[in-house]
Amino acid sequence: QVHMVESGGGLVQTGTSLRLSCAASGGTFSTHTMAWFRQAPGLEREFVAAITSSDGVWYGDSMKGRTTIARDNAKNTVYLNMYRLKPEDTAVYVCAASGDGPISARTSYKYWGQGTQVTVSS
Repeated sequence: QVHMVESGGGLVQTGTSLRLSCAASGGTFSTHTMAWFRQAPGLEREFVAAITSSDGVWYGDSMKGRTTIARDNAKNTVYLNMYRLKPEDTAVYVCAASGDGPISARTSYKYWGQGTQVTVSS
C-alpha cells in the first residue's frame, strides 16, 4: 500500500511558475512509476506527466513544453514543475503511483493521492 500526499498548490497569476510535490510512504518508492494527472470541474482526469523507476519521462499534450517531472528517491517524493501557467491549467492536480500498463492511462495506476488545487487567475 502506497500513501501519497500532494502539496504546493494555490492561487497564482497567469504566466507564473509553480512546483507541486507528492510525498509517498509505504511500499518501495523507487520501484514505482509515478505520475501526475489533473482534473478540472466537469472534465475527465487528464494525464500530465509520468516518470518511471529508471527516470524515463513522458508528458501529456496539455502541458508539454511547460512542465517537467522529477523524482527524489531519497525523499520518496516526486515533483511537478509548471511554467507559464494559464487559466486553463486550473484544476486539482493528483499524484498516482504504480503504473502497470499504458503510462498515460488512468487505469494503469493503483494508488492515488487526494490532490492539490491549482487556480490560475487571468
